[in-house]
Amino acid sequence: MNLKLKALTKSIFVYHAATSPCNNCDIEILDCLTPRYDLERFGIVLVGSVRHADCLLVTGVPNYKTGPRLKKLYEQASKPCVVIAVGACSCSRHMFKDSYNSPGPVDSYIPVNAYVPGCPPRPEAIIMGVVKLISKLTGKK
Repeated sequence: MNLKLKALTKSIFVYHAATSPCNNCDIEILDCLTPRYDLERFGIVLVGSVRHADCLLVTGVPNYKTGPRLKKLYEQASKPCVVIAVGACSCSRHMFKDSYNSPGPVDSYIPVNAYVPGCPPRPEAIIMGVVKLISKLTGKK
């Protein structure tokens, strides 16, 4: 296993990229950081700069304005960088699939490693998605 990927599973620095969300997913992500759910017990910390991030957490539907910026954020992140799409909008464009302003979901711009569906996804689902991604990176079942 790549040494960088193994280190990535111990302490994940997450950058939250909001691509025009309705803020319901953002509230659930912040709820994961409260003492009730305590996402930091897995070593996950939100960071303010994408250059320090190991993981990109994407919410919302990329549109013509935010799509190229999301691609640029992914290029600026340190490699390897894992991407988690949170919410039905970022996974499949959900109710915006027929919109003129949303050309595609997140995976049409950048590669996505984990999907957390739901509108909005519950904090338990977000935590389960992160834990499954960590176990996928370590090679455990």
